[in-house]
Amino acid sequence: MIILSVLFFVIGVALLLGGGWLFSLDGSLYYFIAGAALIAVSFLLRKRNTFANLIYAVLLVGTLIWSIGESGFSWWPLATRMGLFLILAIPLLLLAFIKRRRGWRVLFPVWLATAMVTISPLMMTPPTTVEGQLTRSVTTSNADLGDVDEGDWNAYGRSNLGQRFSPLDQITPDNVDQLQLAWQYQTGDKKGPKDVGETTYEATPLKLGNALYVCTPHNWVVALNADTGEEQWVYDAKVPAESQRQHQTCRGVSYLPPSNGDQLPPIQKTSAPAENLSAMQCDAQLFLPTSDARLIAIDPTTGAKCANFAKNGELDLMHNMPFKQSGYYYSTSPPLVAGGVVIVAGSVNDNYDVNSPSGVIRAYDVKTGELKWNWDSGYPEDTTPIGPDETYATSSPNSWSVASADEKLGLAYFPMGNRTPDQLGMYRSPAEEKYATSVVALSLETGQVAWVQQFVHHDLWDMDTPAQPSLLDLDTPTGKQPALVVPTKQGDIYVLNRATGKPIFPITEEPAPQGAIPGDYTAQTQPTSGLSFKPAKLTEADMWGATPLDQLMCRIEFKQLRYEGRYTPPSEQGSIVYPGNFGVFNWGSIAVDPKRQQLFGMPLYLAFTSTLVPKAGLDLSGANKGEQGVNSNEGAEYAVELKPFLSPLGIPCQQPPWGYVAGVDLKTGKTAWKHKNGTIEDMTPFKLPIEMGVPGIGGPIITNGGVVFMAATVDDYLRAYDLSNGKELWKGRLPAGGQATPMTYLNSKGEQMVVQVAGGHGSIGTTIGDYVVAYKLKK
Repeated sequence: MIILSVLFFVIGVALLLGGGWLFSLDGSLYYFIAGAALIAVSFLLRKRNTFANLIYAVLLVGTLIWSIGESGFSWWPLATRMGLFLILAIPLLLLAFIKRRRGWRVLFPVWLATAMVTISPLMMTPPTTVEGQLTRSVTTSNADLGDVDEGDWNAYGRSNLGQRFSPLDQITPDNVDQLQLAWQYQTGDKKGPKDVGETTYEATPLKLGNALYVCTPHNWVVALNADTGEEQWVYDAKVPAESQRQHQTCRGVSYLPPSNGDQLPPIQKTSAPAENLSAMQCDAQLFLPTSDARLIAIDPTTGAKCANFAKNGELDLMHNMPFKQSGYYYSTSPPLVAGGVVIVAGSVNDNYDVNSPSGVIRAYDVKTGELKWNWDSGYPEDTTPIGPDETYATSSPNSWSVASADEKLGLAYFPMGNRTPDQLGMYRSPAEEKYATSVVALSLETGQVAWVQQFVHHDLWDMDTPAQPSLLDLDTPTGKQPALVVPTKQGDIYVLNRATGKPIFPITEEPAPQGAIPGDYTAQTQPTSGLSFKPAKLTEADMWGATPLDQLMCRIEFKQLRYEGRYTPPSEQGSIVYPGNFGVFNWGSIAVDPKRQQLFGMPLYLAFTSTLVPKAGLDLSGANKGEQGVNSNEGAEYAVELKPFLSPLGIPCQQPPWGYVAGVDLKTGKTAWKHKNGTIEDMTPFKLPIEMGVPGIGGPIITNGGVVFMAATVDDYLRAYDLSNGKELWKGRLPAGGQATPMTYLNSKGEQMVVQVAGGHGSIGTTIGDYVVAYKLKK
């Protein structure tokens, strides 16, 4: 009894003090009252007074009423508000029963009734779920899928259209549960002790002829037999370690087909390192971007460098840069090969230095490496190749993600980021303001701007446009239009006419919170799309925790931070950024089915915090080690601290679900269904496969069989979904985190294969590995 009394007292004091603090911040009074009740129960227990059970029964009923009032009949919010108190009632009941005190007769029925109400949401459809159906029938049989053989995968998004759609249909909702492991390969490239924190394996392989080509985090290119997964050759770019590099990753390589239009010749297997082979004249070429800012052309058959391209197969991308700090500029995404040029954009480290390399986009002759044009958002009018003694604009907005192209229109489409520093807007020129956080359409021939559509005005939140645009021809009330579909971090999905940039679904301007730091400003309004997964504004009631104690701490922090909804300006006080820097959508993008004119996406909801730190006298020697934590913003008056909004237990402060899958009819812009996605199996030491709706990073693919494949989540699974209703049909256990977009192809026997790279992600803590895993149907 004494132990139980002490336990009630300790919890009660914590709730009383914390609840008083919260109430002083204009928060809920509940925790203060609950703490007082537990303290009263503790004293009555010591006195063996039966009123302890009565007070506890009142506490249970009051907590249930308050919980339902805040969260309704939603399982996780209700369970964590009630769970601790229901558990604490058990020893109280047992003690009263053993001591034959009448109090248990009051407490037991109350406990039983409140417990039944608490678990009742498990039998209900979650309020966040949208149930519906997309048609399974094909509406456009002659849809443009890009110039790719049916069984191949020639670019990151399968083709330069970026659809992530395959015409293969052997695997269907009826037989996908018959998938089994076909082969598994390990590259040998793993995270090392000198690597930066965000060392990630995000690659999508290409399938050309009967070979797969995949790059690794340290910029190796591995060629595999597409039937067996047997290694054919490996090219190692010999990228040195660099602590100032923000990312260590490679999302893919790019491909130039043979000039005569034929298939690639058979791949040549060799055990010798391909980088040691003599350079050769190449017809077909692979292009590898590296983490030390090179572009390397490689022969797909042998792995040798292409002597015809640039300087013995290598192009130094630091040429004409205004600043050349080691590790500040590099490409993590495959370049765009279209219209006789290879177009390279790059990633510029966020928030490291006001004076950083340029975000210029450059087109080089695909055979020789000669610079054909350069488009720099700092000097957007002049695309003439830069002179040897000239430099590009300092720190201009960059395009770090994957681009798309429509060669019939002669346009390339680049998702644009922001100028560094992301949270400080006083360094930007009018031209940089215009092109930041947008999609820009550039002429493949000249690099001149055809149109631009901006998604955030005066971006102070690192809301870079993160995803490759998807191109399809869309049926609309005014007829068929060439459409571009691009998701954003802030949750909007923009559907534009890709020839003109005009919106197909309406774009409106909404009032935005005001009040930037001195010397900066915020835009009066911000755009939003008629198709959007933007979250509702957070409230104190949305704060969550595994117990009332950590939930209380999240509520206190919520009240202490600045938050006025989406686009709350960064501040010295600390501001909540929601959606957070992780984004509702990120580089994994969405997948579109151009035949059914449908979209599959993985919207996520995680809040971050952003705090501007005055630098006067501040020691920032430990900064500049990643996107999270304190970034120094050298040359600026403020550093910035960025981090997820987490409870003291390290779980998100806002209630789950945090991750969903969703299906959209692109002809109407209506969301047909939306379901929580993923389990916490690999987030806890107990391997509990509880479906909670978890975060993830990576992308989906759609097949003509009506099956979607995606890994991405923080549990180590590749999943298959029914495109029509979003139901999970199958999942395969991966040997490591699947933070990459899968692909599918036909092997030489005509069998449909599904391949997933599984190597984990350093920033989100998934299992690290070096795997390429392939599945096919049982015979």
